[in-house]
Formats: sequence, structure tokens, C-alpha cells
Amino acid sequence: MSPTPERTLYPSLKGQTVFITGGATGIGACMVEAFLYQGCRVGFVDIAATDGKQLCREMEIKYPGAVIFIPCDVTDVPALRDAIQTVETELGTIAVLINNVANDKRCDPRSLSDESWHSSLAVNLDAAFFTTRAIAPGMTKRGGGSIINFSSINAVLGPAQMPSYVTAKAGLLGLTRALASDFASDNIRVNAIIPGWVATDKQLEKWLSPEKEAEWMDSVRLKRRLMPADVANMALFLASSDASMITGQQFVVDGGRL
Repeated sequence: MSPTPERTLYPSLKGQTVFITGGATGIGACMVEAFLYQGCRVGFVDIAATDGKQLCREMEIKYPGAVIFIPCDVTDVPALRDAIQTVETELGTIAVLINNVANDKRCDPRSLSDESWHSSLAVNLDAAFFTTRAIAPGMTKRGGGSIINFSSINAVLGPAQMPSYVTAKAGLLGLTRALASDFASDNIRVNAIIPGWVATDKQLEKWLSPEKEAEWMDSVRLKRRLMPADVANMALFLASSDASMITGQQFVVDGGRL
């Protein structure tokens, strides 16, 4: 994603520290660059170390001193806490948290192992809670912040072969509402984005075949590809002071599917 001069600039984001999980590829990588373009300092984590390091090198050239990548398995909670501490030490107290990390692996519930069920929830749901819990105290001390959880339209549609992923993404919507209540007195806003079928490299390689894309186009009102930048634009707005009275809400970005 290469931001264009026409992209909206949010003055309230300039100089803020942003933490993004699953930031090495896809929507996450797009958000890393989008927030850097706003003048933010960005720390991101991902298990995909090679992709993360490459993105960090590219961003460091364009935005020197403003980006940190830390290889991290978000299901390793102590390692996740350490990564958060490193980002805050080097870039400052986190003002914006993007809980983006996900694994949408397909599986048949009849053959899904206990271990696979729990590991899927650990990535797709638990990580958002533990990341939030680690970052919230700093947000409180700085006077507030914005937390954005990434759900999916699959939480509403409930497609086959994705029982743990759908459950986790639905759980994120409940978590968003609950934490918006818990953190309101600390001026911490918590919202959720519900993307449709975004045409990331991974989706195009694995699942978004020409046939599936044609079916998707038949189901949406806006007949064009949903791109990572379309979702990143919503995240920028929700992170900014322009959204200062928005919390506990869900925002669908799907081209008109739901």
C-alpha cells in the first residue's frame, strides 16, 4: 500500500505511538504504512519474521526512526508483554492499539483437534484481550486512547469450515462492547471493524479464486475489489480525535455485503 497525497490527514494522530498485531503482511502491513504516513510512531509484531523485517526496512527508509518490528508469537503472552514494553520504551506510551492478528485457517469441526481449537482461539481472540490488558494502564496514565479490534463479516455470516475462527471473531465483538464499558471512565475508546473479503496477497493465493471472486461481486453493492487501504482508512478515522465520541461500536467495511 502506497498512500497517495489525496489521503486524509488527521492532525491528532501526528506524534502518537501505535501498536499493531499481525502487522507484517496484508491489512496489517497496510496499516503500518498508513499510520506512519500520518506522522505516527509505529511498533508492530508478527510471527512472520522475514516479512516483518522486510517491511520494517522499507518503512525505515521512508520514515526513519519511527518504526519498530518485533518478531513475536502473540499466543506467548510473556513475549507479547515484552514486545509492548520495548515499543513503549523506544517509541513512547501507546495511544492507539490495533488488534489485527488473525489466522483464518479452514477446518472441518468433525476432525478439529482440541489443540487446534484452543490454538485458534488463542490467536484470534485471546491475544486481543491480553494485548489490551497490557497496554491499557499506559493509556489511562496518558489520559486516554483508542483500541480497534478486527472482527470479520464471517462472524455474522458463519461460513462452513471455519468454526473456531467464526467463534473468535464473534467473541471480539462482545469483547469490544464489554471493554468499551470498562474503559470509558479512563477515556479509552474501544471499537471494532468488520471487514469483508479483502483482496490481500494471501487471500488471492489461497482462497479468493476468480470463481469465488465472481460470487463475491454478485453479493456486494459496490462492484470492485475491497482492498487493505479501504479498511485502513476506517482504522485511521477511529484512531483520530475526529472519532472522540465513538466507542463500543462496530463498523462494517465490505462494499455492501451485509
